[in-house]
Amino acid sequence: MILGMAPFTLFHVILSLIGIATGLVALRGWLASELRPRWTAAFLASTLATTVTGFLFPFTAFTPAIGVGIITTAFLLGAIVALYVYRLAGRWRPTFLICSTIALYFNVFVLVVQAFLKVEALNALAPNGNEPPFAIAQGIVLLAFLTAGYLCVRRFRAVSP
Repeated sequence: MILGMAPFTLFHVILSLIGIATGLVALRGWLASELRPRWTAAFLASTLATTVTGFLFPFTAFTPAIGVGIITTAFLLGAIVALYVYRLAGRWRPTFLICSTIALYFNVFVLVVQAFLKVEALNALAPNGNEPPFAIAQGIVLLAFLTAGYLCVRRFRAVSP
């Protein structure tokens, strides 16, 4: 156990944090109409690896985490196809940006959930995950990603990866 986590859990968390960090750098580029191919590839790969490893945890029933993983995987696949198969041609450009931004949003959404579960000060504010501080935090994250996604689609003009 490292940091109170089993090695596989720690690996999953590290992948997730890499996905968030690289995704935020890539998102900043998309906002400036820059693809940043290496950052984007790192984001897509690490976020896909995060969702795949999430499915490898033992489970006995369908959970919200599995639902988020399925949704994230679908959006990641859409982004990967738009970027690497269709090379952002035509409607694939906004498809890529929307799918990528949604995938990053879900990764950050899970980070906020985990922060409220694991960080004592946050957990004290919202022990059940349905209190106003939790809803406000998630609302701010959602609003930030809706705004970023909209601005990416409006600003990003790159034609191919």
